[in-house]
Amino acid sequence: MGKKVTLIGAGISSLASASFLARAGFEVTILEKNTTIGGRARQFKTDGFVFDMGPSWYWMPDVFEQFYAKFGHTTSDFYALKRLDPSYNVFWKDGTKTAIPADENKLFDWFESLEKGSSEKLKSFLKDAKYKYEVGMQDLVFKPSLKITEFADIRILKGLFKLHLLSSFSKYIRKYFKNEKILSLLEFPILFLGAMPKDTPALYSLMNYADISLGTWYPMGGMYNIIEAFEKIAIENGVKIITDQEVTGIKSSNNLVTHVLTKSNSFETDILVSGADYHHTDTGILEDKANYSEKYWESRTMAPSCLLFYLGIDKKLEGLDHHNLFFDEDFELHAKEIYKDAKWPSAPLFYASVPSITDPSVAPEGKENLFLLVPIAPNLADDEETREKYFNIILDRLEQKTGNSIRESIIYKKSYCITDFKNDYHAFKGNAYGLANTLKQTAILKPSLKSKKLKNMYYTGQLTVPGPGVPPSIISGEVVAREIIKDFNK
Repeated sequence: MGKKVTLIGAGISSLASASFLARAGFEVTILEKNTTIGGRARQFKTDGFVFDMGPSWYWMPDVFEQFYAKFGHTTSDFYALKRLDPSYNVFWKDGTKTAIPADENKLFDWFESLEKGSSEKLKSFLKDAKYKYEVGMQDLVFKPSLKITEFADIRILKGLFKLHLLSSFSKYIRKYFKNEKILSLLEFPILFLGAMPKDTPALYSLMNYADISLGTWYPMGGMYNIIEAFEKIAIENGVKIITDQEVTGIKSSNNLVTHVLTKSNSFETDILVSGADYHHTDTGILEDKANYSEKYWESRTMAPSCLLFYLGIDKKLEGLDHHNLFFDEDFELHAKEIYKDAKWPSAPLFYASVPSITDPSVAPEGKENLFLLVPIAPNLADDEETREKYFNIILDRLEQKTGNSIRESIIYKKSYCITDFKNDYHAFKGNAYGLANTLKQTAILKPSLKSKKLKNMYYTGQLTVPGPGVPPSIISGEVVAREIIKDFNK
């Protein structure tokens, strides 16, 4: 067998990295703290309901397909992928609702109905966003970001001006559009990137291309099918996955990790990769071998956390689609209370997902699977009283906007928030979405995927390159695997 690689955590990035490493001839073991794999993309079942615990949007299908293809598979080997139409509903402040169509021509018509000339501007905007997506997803995100010279590529250098890295997303979209509904729709993906739109690089209009042109999809059976697909590929390639093994420390010699310690075992290793929370790895596992100080971590800008509710409803619901965005309150105020003032929101925007509308398998017949999410600032005081307060706030609005009477039909309810993110994932400040995608935390300015003190220690996942989200985590796993193969197969 080849050299032994141990990975901490069985999330998307670790599973991806493990598969590439095992295929390259390494002996690969994943140690997972929890009883089930998947990290933030775990699943739980109760009373006939199947709840995806975290990611619920399937964007950038090309990234998944490219990963599967590298292992001789295609997406359809694992699950049926359905494009959602409408992509999602938006509930507005004026009491109206828009079903955002999957068909671009219908979307052009809607833009035009709101702002004369905006359909042609949207075509131009999407053409530019497509360029950013192609350069970003083909060139930038696959760089390990260890040194600035990686970006001295002719295509990238020529494209830097067109990528608008130094432009504000907020100002950039206002060069094209003036209508508030259009602006809110385009700014929605930015809410989860970790900064106000005015502080986010215009590069991230690539997210609008992913949304509008590539579409919103759903893997029938649930998002956890992705985890099962990655697990199958990992096992096919010889990866060993051990659950209920929380890593508590390491042994090292001559600046090399030699053993990975859990509460009950010691695993000898030649190479260590942490797919666990980067801050926790530094402060809770590596201690004096940490890559960064506590002062460094406190200076980082984090993306949001969130308050989640998983609900089983004893009837079918009207007026909702699979994905529903409630923009019926002030977008900018909520964003400020996440990123600037860091407090529980005064009047939160929220998201409601009803996957059982698309997929009958995730709820008993005649019932509905309802997932609610409120983005919030990380590290807020989190208690049951506060959770219940916000549950009532958003449920009141959900019932009022859709005409459904929901409370008396709830037969299952579970909340999940900052305390749970800390307990289950050791998430720094209870974050849900990693580091904010600000210019000062992009590429080489992100926490490094290589240890500065341990020659055989690497990091993967949403707190290192390329960043948060399921597709970037897949890429992160591949990028770190490439570095290890390069370093150890010399």
